[in-house]
Amino acid sequence: MIRVAVAGAAGRMGQAVVAAVEGADDMQLTGRADPALDTTIADVLGDADVVVDFTRPDTALANALACVEAGVHVVIGTTGFDVEPLRALGPDARANVFIAPNFAISAVLMMRFAAEASQHMAKAEIIELHHDGKLDAPSGTAARTAQLMVGEVPIHSVRLPGLVAHQEVILGDVGQSLTIRQDSYARESFMPGVLLAVRRVGEIEQSPLIGLEHLLF
Repeated sequence: MIRVAVAGAAGRMGQAVVAAVEGADDMQLTGRADPALDTTIADVLGDADVVVDFTRPDTALANALACVEAGVHVVIGTTGFDVEPLRALGPDARANVFIAPNFAISAVLMMRFAAEASQHMAKAEIIELHHDGKLDAPSGTAARTAQLMVGEVPIHSVRLPGLVAHQEVILGDVGQSLTIRQDSYARESFMPGVLLAVRRVGEIEQSPLIGLEHLLF
């Protein structure tokens, strides 16, 4: 049984993670950290094997460092923070860190297809669309997609109410274009990827490891 605590548990993603962990036969929810619940990361580390972090860019790094110091693995879905302090921990760190810009398997496939297509098309641009409560722009998914593709890939960010998480990669060449689009209509779309990461974070050989594709392919 994997003992799991959730940081950012009162948020929309955090609530979805809590429900997914409670529904998993091989996991036990041991703690929920969130200012809205008057609980901190320190309050939940003692009983956890893994912490799942969906908080804010300005708190995710401190949370991750606290987890590693306590010997608790951490799965991070928060984006927009500097990961270099986690890399600086080196191979002697007491626990592993796994980070994914996007936990939807369809999004990972979209990034993989876009990287492949960029090797054969002249130019590309990315349009990423998210709910108006998302704090970082461009999104971690868009930034990761551009990083995987060939050449400079401009990113356009849209923040509107009613959206969840959506991305288009538009590639063009002489007399032709290719559009690759991924849509997440509900936060439950991210949960299979989150649970996969929780199950695998303890065995990864490189930490921090970034990208769900490393667990899928």
